[in-house]
Amino acid sequence: MATSNGKKLVVGLGDLLVSLAPVGFTRFLQAEEFGVFYTGAEANVCASLSSFDVPSRYLTRVPKNEIGQAAVNNLRRYGIDTSFIARGGDRIGVLYLERGASQRASKVIYDRLNSGFCEATAADFDLDGALEGAGWLHFSGITPALSDGTAELTRQVLRAAKAKGITVSCDLNYRKNLWSPAKANEVMSELLTYVDVLIANEEDAAKVLDIHATDTDVDAGKINAIGYIDVARQINERFGTKIIATTLRESISASRNIWSAMMWKDGEAYFSEKYDIQIVNRVGGGDSFSAGLIYALLNDFEPAKAVEFAAAASCLKHTIENDFNVVSLDEVLALANGDKSGRVKR
Repeated sequence: MATSNGKKLVVGLGDLLVSLAPVGFTRFLQAEEFGVFYTGAEANVCASLSSFDVPSRYLTRVPKNEIGQAAVNNLRRYGIDTSFIARGGDRIGVLYLERGASQRASKVIYDRLNSGFCEATAADFDLDGALEGAGWLHFSGITPALSDGTAELTRQVLRAAKAKGITVSCDLNYRKNLWSPAKANEVMSELLTYVDVLIANEEDAAKVLDIHATDTDVDAGKINAIGYIDVARQINERFGTKIIATTLRESISASRNIWSAMMWKDGEAYFSEKYDIQIVNRVGGGDSFSAGLIYALLNDFEPAKAVEFAAAASCLKHTIENDFNVVSLDEVLALANGDKSGRVKR
């Protein structure tokens, strides 16, 4: 699915945060030392695409201080265009991550209230310039959930993108700590009318859209993959979305997941290989799937190969520290084509 205007620059719209994680598997209550990284759902997507040599640009707002500059510098390190990032506000949001293991789940705590991006409006940005040359815009449900202001900003960016013929993708990315299912449904139901490609995990459609897969219990790790065909069909009928993709995570423990995905297009469903993953870091797994799918669709992969590529990219992300999927195109293609041995490359 090439972009409607034939251009391959991808623009991400979203928050940019400092990520602080206790070293190793130390718990918050034990921590005396934190590793520092920078993250954000859409920033993770842009970084992944950049590693595949797809030009990406990030649209966000950070404070005009050294921490904001450090976050911007980190994006530049990975080849992301930061020229349209706005400066303002008093603080940058913070994400604290405690890594889980075995039967102890990972834990995330957010401290992002009143961050520079949460207070952003369309007046902070040169939207026409930021979207110039773009063929694709990506956002997640986290962005409009942050505040009424960011919800309105998202609406305005989507309208501007559609006016320019830009393909729009969205990862539903429901976060219960940011908004209720009812508020998410109200806001996202409007925004999804602008969306061409919708990505969700195994529970997003239920929480945001009240569309449920049969015989599925996410908390118990029980996934009925076939049930998501009907979920995709209902989303298409309600919103006219052209492509719907769902990641399917069977949680054996915090350290081991069975990972696969489905893509629905033109009434047909396509399922990826299943991967049995020993997890290094699962945060950003869905973002790396989104990036893989965007890459595949930009390059007109057949549907079966597109979902296979995206699932393989995300499988590899689960083995990478921090949130950016620093893997090469060749590594993803090798796994998607069946090289699952993990043997040393010499």
